[in-house]
Amino acid sequence: MGTLVGHVAPGFAFLALGLWHLFNHIKLHLLHPNSYTSSPWFPTSKIRYIELFLIMVGSSISISMELFIGPEKHQPFDPDGTIPSNHLQNFEHSAISMTFFAYAALAILLDKTAPKAQHDLTQFLGAVAFAQQLLLFHLHSADHMGVEGQYHLLLQSAIVVCLATTLMGIGMPKSFMISFVRSLSIVFQGVWLILMGYMLWTPGLISKGCVLHLEMGHKVVRCSSDEALHRAKALVNLQFSWFLVVISIFAITFYLFLAKFYHEKVEYSTLTKEFEPLESDSEDVESQKESKFGDSKSTTFVQLGKGY
Repeated sequence: MGTLVGHVAPGFAFLALGLWHLFNHIKLHLLHPNSYTSSPWFPTSKIRYIELFLIMVGSSISISMELFIGPEKHQPFDPDGTIPSNHLQNFEHSAISMTFFAYAALAILLDKTAPKAQHDLTQFLGAVAFAQQLLLFHLHSADHMGVEGQYHLLLQSAIVVCLATTLMGIGMPKSFMISFVRSLSIVFQGVWLILMGYMLWTPGLISKGCVLHLEMGHKVVRCSSDEALHRAKALVNLQFSWFLVVISIFAITFYLFLAKFYHEKVEYSTLTKEFEPLESDSEDVESQKESKFGDSKSTTFVQLGKGY
């Protein structure tokens, strides 16, 4: 991160993951509204672990970019083996990617071993990844006071929702709304990262009165006055509000659109136990009829005998 590509690329990854989850959760709930159970990840018919594989590949690329490809010397350390100040952000970003890599790898392991707590443990790993992301963005070594800091502050609100809904999903796996909100928060996180990349590292999009400065090897937005800084932060807040409305409208529209194509499947259940007492009752009735019929025949025979 720290560049346009460093924000846009992971932004598209989160956006794609969020849309994938949103689609599958809505589809699953529309088909099975009564028996719906959320899933931390979704397999495909051809490649079961394609989602988790892509998370691992994306995380590996991110780690390589942060620690080996991005730095001028293609390694993040000083000659004495210490971490220089201008590479602290690289290590923070790579730590986030490592956590998501571990989540995907362990999710595959859990699926192959299939323990009883597989769902809960996978959700727990997802919560750890979001908690790590929230921690490192909250304690980020980048600017916390300027325009970039405002973008990161609002990004943390989306991460909080991701973390909270993931933890809630452990105790309430049958709640569609928890999965729905979590998927949307991942989408929002991706959209916000993409917006950050363009708004912070495209000179023509930077707020009036602010410019890009090179500080400690990173380009940072600096404003010429407190008024310009206040205006720039206010614009960031407005962007967040507008995107919140747009994504909410998109979510409901997307749900209604999918509802036209996916309908509830009729689910049959065995009624053997329910019919057992009825069958026994019917047998009793039949036996009673037979006994009465037999009695009536014997009575008639006796009467006829008396007649003769």
